[in-house]
Amino acid sequence: MKVLVFYTQSFSYNPSEKNLEDAPDPGEAKSFEDCILAFIQIEESDEEKDVKSREKKLVNHLKWTARKNNTKNVVLHSFAHLSESKATVEFTKAVFDAAQARLEKVDHQVAQTPFGYFLDLKIDAPGFSLARIWADL
Repeated sequence: MKVLVFYTQSFSYNPSEKNLEDAPDPGEAKSFEDCILAFIQIEESDEEKDVKSREKKLVNHLKWTARKNNTKNVVLHSFAHLSESKATVEFTKAVFDAAQARLEKVDHQVAQTPFGYFLDLKIDAPGFSLARIWADL
């Protein structure tokens, strides 16, 4: 699993183009403030482990990143461009849903960008040490 995290003062998206045939309706554009924006790629090798182990690894990283940036707001974004290896859509979505549930249990506000869509993004990310973190989990 590859994760590129940005602390953002503001982040917004607008669904642009559907890229998964059976993706549900993406809803309207949304905006967030003071949040961790996590670009996440679940890889094929992650499927050799179970969803719970991958979710736990991801959540621990996101909780640490959120704590370092003094926020409880997290946005999960599927970003299949951090590696050539890709897990199945079903496994990826299961990890995202499990991570969201676990983060919400510890009082984080969590959202997911629409799964199966390319999005127009606006990101306002300040430039300081822990505002951008890459990890290979």
